[in-house]
Amino acid sequence: MNRRGTPEADLQRAVVQALRLALPRTANIHHCANEVTEPGPRGARRQAILVGMGVHAGFADLMVLCDGRILFLELKAPKGRLRPTQEAFRDAVLAQGFGWALVRSLDEALGALADHGFTTRIVPPTRRSLS
Repeated sequence: MNRRGTPEADLQRAVVQALRLALPRTANIHHCANEVTEPGPRGARRQAILVGMGVHAGFADLMVLCDGRILFLELKAPKGRLRPTQEAFRDAVLAQGFGWALVRSLDEALGALADHGFTTRIVPPTRRSLS
């Protein structure tokens, strides 16, 4: 379902659905709702509470855990850009040896799985051999 003005949310729903089909049933796909969108002092107070509970600015949109591997996926609309907190999170994750990928399409999400050694039940269209 496409909602006007929410390309990243639409992409995320499509990616989650595809990952659930592509990965083994033992895989965990997790979204950490780490931002409060409520404006004003009430939203600021809520965000402060969440930060105190461990919410991390810039945390990736999705975390995929499967067969001893961890991959963080940051989903962006075609023209979306990483914020400085997202760049810092990416750098910290990569420095620790975990996988991280910027994803702008469903094909890129499936390609990121392959690029990071995840075994899937389907082959991304961009990775199929030509015969």
